[in-house]
Amino acid sequence: MHYGLPYKTKQFFFVLIKLSIVVGAFYFIYTKISENDNLEFSTFVDFLRENNTFSFKNILFLVILSGFNWFFEILKWEKLVGTIKKITFKNAMEQSLAGLTTSLITPNRIGDYGAKAVYYPKPFRKRIVLLNLLSNMAQMTITVILGCIGFIVFVNQHPIEIDYYKISRFGLLLIIIGIFTIFGIKYKPLIIKGYSLQRIINYIKEMPTKTHILNLFLSFLRYLIFSFQFYYLLTTFGVFIGYSTAMVVITSMYLLASIVPSISIFDVVIKGSIAVYLFDFLAVNELTILSIIAVMWILNFAIPSGLGSYYVLNFKFPKTQAE
Repeated sequence: MHYGLPYKTKQFFFVLIKLSIVVGAFYFIYTKISENDNLEFSTFVDFLRENNTFSFKNILFLVILSGFNWFFEILKWEKLVGTIKKITFKNAMEQSLAGLTTSLITPNRIGDYGAKAVYYPKPFRKRIVLLNLLSNMAQMTITVILGCIGFIVFVNQHPIEIDYYKISRFGLLLIIIGIFTIFGIKYKPLIIKGYSLQRIINYIKEMPTKTHILNLFLSFLRYLIFSFQFYYLLTTFGVFIGYSTAMVVITSMYLLASIVPSISIFDVVIKGSIAVYLFDFLAVNELTILSIIAVMWILNFAIPSGLGSYYVLNFKFPKTQAE
């Protein structure tokens, strides 16, 4: 005979899980800011003061840029979910920020998928996961396209050492794996979250073309905003280089950082290491780059995830029936 847990016990564990997510997120934010091996917190603060980064004008403009960055991300989620169920911008904001908070300590922010899915009754959840995948794929597509262009220009402009032999071997290996994967899927369909790969492809094809275009366009706007935010911080810290020159390095940085699997909390370390290496070709000192990466992470991840903790703590499961 099956015995379920008492209601009060379930509620206790549910509250415990929410508290664990929030406490975990705040703990990792604190340790990453205060115990950064690459950048001591006191050095970071002193450097910000020296460059007048804390001026009202700078803070206001940087916050506005971060606000627009998340505005377009939330709008993108609202429009994507709208293809299966109408939600308000407020709903989309709650789900996006709660997803960010939950994903902060998970590899490649995988927690974002589960966090958004639980906001919906079971009949919607698989499609919600798929829509979240489409959202992230669109952002990655923009990052890869612009990043490849920037990296090609960067390699042609700077004497960077590239082992083309190893790259060609790696590329050949990927092609071989791809061929075997295609043949394997042909004889045994790949199942992802209960859906066959072919069914997923058909679902994507059936979505309106304007939805895919809007998804890519909003992802492009986000990219323009946070890449410009990086450039603005460069000028704030006294690095005066041309916008096009800086964008070559910035796009290359985001490309290389995006292809390295990581836990979200270590994202600042990965981007910092890559950025220091790339900007060294432009003679930008390490402290400046590490400070910019830290400010970007605080503005676009730490603060929004702090706001998202409110939604995590106030989360309630949806009604079991589809609406």
